[in-house]
Amino acid sequence: MSVSTGLLILLVAATAVAGISLAALIRHDRELARIAAELNERDPASNARLTLQMRSPGLVALASSVNAELEGERERHTADARAQAAFQEDLASLSHDIRTPLAGAQGYLQLAERAADPAERGRYTAQAVERLDAMRSLVDGLFDYAKASDPSLKLEREPVALAPALADVLLSFYPAFAERGWEPRLSFADEDVRVLADPEALARVLTNLVSNALRYGAGAPRITQGLRVDNDGARPQVTLRFSNPVAEPDEIDAARLFDRFYKAEAARTGQGNGLGLAIVAKLVGAMDGTAEARVDGADLVIELALPVV
Repeated sequence: MSVSTGLLILLVAATAVAGISLAALIRHDRELARIAAELNERDPASNARLTLQMRSPGLVALASSVNAELEGERERHTADARAQAAFQEDLASLSHDIRTPLAGAQGYLQLAERAADPAERGRYTAQAVERLDAMRSLVDGLFDYAKASDPSLKLEREPVALAPALADVLLSFYPAFAERGWEPRLSFADEDVRVLADPEALARVLTNLVSNALRYGAGAPRITQGLRVDNDGARPQVTLRFSNPVAEPDEIDAARLFDRFYKAEAARTGQGNGLGLAIVAKLVGAMDGTAEARVDGADLVIELALPVV
C-alpha cells in the first residue's frame, strides 16, 4: 500500500470518528436541553423525578445530583406546609384564648356599670380583673416562649446544685400545696449532685413543672432524681422525674405535651395557656438536656436529663 493510500485511509477514519463524536455531542446537547425544559416546567410540589432518554456516565451523575436536590426541595416544601398549618392552628388557638377573657372582662365591666349595689359592683369588677389577669398571663407566656425559642439564645451555664434549686422553687409554692393538703415526695439519689445549667433558666424550668403539677394534677407530685448514661457511655446525665396522678390520663397526648398551646381536653377550661411545658422543652434543650413525657397508668410522668458536672 502506497503512502498516499495509507494517508487517505487515515483521513477517512478520522472523518468517521469526528462524525460519530459530533453526533454524540448533538445528542448530548439535545438531552441537556430537554432536561432544562423538564426542570423549567416542573411543578415545585410534584413528586416527579428527572428521567433520562440518553444515558452516559456524565448524564447519569447529573440526573442523580438533580434528583437528590429535588427530593430535598420536596422535603423542605412539605416541612414548610406543615409549619404553616401548625402556625394557622396556633393562631386560631391564640385568638380564642385572648378573646375569651377579654370578652368576659368587657361583659363584667358592663354589668358593674349597671349595678346599683356597691357589693354587686365590686364582685363584677373583681371578675373583670380576674379575666384581664388571665390575658396578661397569656401575653407574658408568649413573651417567655418567644425568648426561649430564639435561635440566638445563649445561656450562661455553670455548676448548679440541683437539690437546693428545687427546694427554693417548692418553698415558693408552699401556700398552694398547703391549700390542697399535698406534700411533695422527694427521692434524691445524690443530694449533692450538680448539673451544668443556667441558674435562671433552671429555676424557670422547675417552676413551670411544679406549676403544671399543681394546675393539672389530681394528687401530690413525686420528684425523683437519678443518673443515666448515654449509649456510648461517655456522657452521664442527671435525671429529674416529676410524676403525679391526673384526673383524665386517657385524654393526654404525651407526644404533644411540649407543643406550644397544647392542652388536654380536660384542661381546656383552666387558666393555663399551654406554653409552660413548651418553654420547659426549649430551655432544657438550650442547656444540652432533654425533656420527655409519658402517661404511666394514672400518672403523668415528665423526666428531664441535664449534663452532670
